Amino acid sequence: DIAKRFFMLLYLFLTRSYEHIDLVFIRHHTVAKEVDEEDFFSSRETGGTVVSSALDLMNEIIRERYPSQGWNIYAAQASDGDNWDDDSPYCRELLVNQILPLVQYYAYVEIAARDPQSLWHAYEQVSAASRRFAMQRILTLEDIYPVFRELFKRKATA
Repeated sequence: DIAKRFFMLLYLFLTRSYEHIDLVFIRHHTVAKEVDEEDFFSSRETGGTVVSSALDLMNEIIRERYPSQGWNIYAAQASDGDNWDDDSPYCRELLVNQILPLVQYYAYVEIAARDPQSLWHAYEQVSAASRRFAMQRILTLEDIYPVFRELFKRKATA
């Protein structure tokens, strides 16, 4: 599973690069839930997709547990892009108005071998409006590392 491999690479990078880190794992289909590391990487749940359920939960967790003055918050999301069409504009609004003001950086990866879906198109608008948001597509296993490097390369300071 490409998404799990991407997140495993991210997990290894974070846990080896930073001594003090708090990772939160959120899984979702129609309903989102916070899960532990084992469940996140081993669960095989499937079902319909309402992406905003995960963004709502992320927003709630950040606001309740991670005040921005005490944390540098980074978020990563991977999806096959499937989402209810009427949910994608709501996801865009959640990101722009609620989540991005609280985070340092948000990376989105769409894993699909077909044309971009409604979520990708909604997120393109977010990417155009915010330097804190980046997005890439992964089409094959071979794309994982180059996409990871592109999303998390060090930015030169001016």
